[in-house]
Amino acid sequence: MLSNILLGSGNIFSSYNLIIEASAIIIISYFFNILSKKTNIPSVLMLIVLGVVLNYGIKAAGAEIDFFPILQVLGIVGLIMIVLEAALELKLERDKAIPILVAFALALVGLLLSTWIAALILQHFLEMPTQQAWIYATPLSILSSAIIIPSVVGLRNDKKEFHIYESTFSDILGIMMFYFLTGNIVDESTGHAEGGGVSGFIGGVLLTIVISLVASYAIILIFQNIKSHVKLFVLIAVLMLLYSVAKLYHLSPLIIILVFGLMIANMELFFPGKFRKYLNLEKAMHIYEELHIITLETAFVVRTFFFVIFGISIVLSSLADWNVVMVSLLIIASIYVIRFVMLRLTMGSDIIPQVYIAPRGLITILLFNAIPESIQFEGFNSGILLFVIIGTSLIMTFAMIYDKNRSGQEISKAKSVDVGYTKWKAPSIED
Repeated sequence: MLSNILLGSGNIFSSYNLIIEASAIIIISYFFNILSKKTNIPSVLMLIVLGVVLNYGIKAAGAEIDFFPILQVLGIVGLIMIVLEAALELKLERDKAIPILVAFALALVGLLLSTWIAALILQHFLEMPTQQAWIYATPLSILSSAIIIPSVVGLRNDKKEFHIYESTFSDILGIMMFYFLTGNIVDESTGHAEGGGVSGFIGGVLLTIVISLVASYAIILIFQNIKSHVKLFVLIAVLMLLYSVAKLYHLSPLIIILVFGLMIANMELFFPGKFRKYLNLEKAMHIYEELHIITLETAFVVRTFFFVIFGISIVLSSLADWNVVMVSLLIIASIYVIRFVMLRLTMGSDIIPQVYIAPRGLITILLFNAIPESIQFEGFNSGILLFVIIGTSLIMTFAMIYDKNRSGQEISKAKSVDVGYTKWKAPSIED
């Protein structure tokens, strides 16, 4: 009976079977989200486990499919949606300038230090050349906003905002650093790099910022006057088009997404004085509110399928290699040591659970798949990637559960203390 349901018309990837499977995965993911809020176990971990289980089912059915192209497309779309979702949440207010700068500095320093230490570990234990070691270490050093943003909704507001800023900056800076490194590999025969070096990189970033501002202003001013009900998906299509074109020209396309999101979430700031007369605030706010909902739900769907397919594609046997375990544990340890020192110096003693919220995820997977074949290192075991992702996610899970229990105990303790009272008598007025 079960085999008939699973196989359907003899092909688990037939049209109706695909609809059934996709619908079931989305429904299961929704309940994973509910379970995640109650237990603080990241829904991403549950989705990966679901993918591993489905992988055994696919093998049992005798079916084979190459999920890599699907994973790559889902990763890119998911990245755009997640960064846009995060940007729409960020309010640029004067009293938040320092927290934003602190989050940016911690994301940058954490990225550089973690990459440096991870590269040294890869060089020593895998005998990987320096340039390749830095390229392989970069994805392992990027925080996953895809995991962090949905996981920190229950934290105190200032802590939640810090994680949104930090993880978003880490995504953008990490991707920029990765493509800078891969684009500037030194050719051993000529001794020169193909890319434009540091000056070319900085020029590309500045050009991207200019394009981002011009494009964002144009999109808001044009789309606020469009009356069609389908304009929001057209808007998203325009953003994806800009992202893809910028990527083809080796710019930093995530900056375009970030700037647009920040601009539409903070329109009064970006349309000051006389310039505000060009902005129909009521219509533009309507676009913002609807875009926020669509982005949130699209990110949920894309994130769901990305991590399920990643779970399907992983090889669990790679975790049995002792060298994989040793290298992975050293990289994980370096991540938290660096993070502890940075947060202790900048935030004082109130760094729980922030110090443990440093999972790796979507960006890490996406960038590993983007390493050019010409510079891939045969001695690198993909089990390291899987071990670091699962390890950092589990550490975050335990930290979030501990923090939730600690907060609950403090609230219960406060409620158990009786509040004293005294009788009060109105003073009399003497003649």
